[in-house]
Amino acid sequence: MRKSKSETAQTRQRIVRAAALAFRSNGIHATGVAEIMSAAGLTPGGFYRHFASKEHLIAEACAAGIESTIDAIDASAQAGEQAFIDHFEAYLWDKNRRNTLIECPLIAMGSELVRADIETRRAATRGYCELIGVMASVGESDEGSAMFAFSAMLGALTISRIVDDPELAGRILDETKRRVVGLWPIAPDGQACTDSKDGDAEKTALIGDISTPM
Repeated sequence: MRKSKSETAQTRQRIVRAAALAFRSNGIHATGVAEIMSAAGLTPGGFYRHFASKEHLIAEACAAGIESTIDAIDASAQAGEQAFIDHFEAYLWDKNRRNTLIECPLIAMGSELVRADIETRRAATRGYCELIGVMASVGESDEGSAMFAFSAMLGALTISRIVDDPELAGRILDETKRRVVGLWPIAPDGQACTDSKDGDAEKTALIGDISTPM
């Protein structure tokens, strides 16, 4: 009996969700098609009825992961600037240093995406640009500050996972968090600071501080 279009779409989404989780947990290259299909409760033979190749699935799983990340960021931004800041601080908690299941694929799988095929990198690029747009729309921020903040977060999480000293790893996250949060200053009433001139000066000082050679 042939499946309906709705059932086929649901099956495809099951595969994408299973792939996204497996890629974040085990890495892209260490995860095979058979493992993904088994996690989705399906047989390996059905894979090519939904995807032309593993690379096709990687691109779709990457796009879906970034879309989910953007939805979460946008929801926090809609809830207010403090909620937005709290959301980003959570990425830099020490417990997330050891959490390979962080949903954002740019954070969880960034090192492997560098060597991904052009379609996957194109999907990652589209998602990154949309993510930066959401970040830049909050408070008195701008696109450049959003790019800096996300890049700092990504780098801090990566380096904190590499170093073998837990105390140093924690400091890397704390120092980055302190500076990144400073890009979205909160007034005493909990609203965004509206003096853009002062805000720009503070952003410039923070960026200069973190980029000054030791």
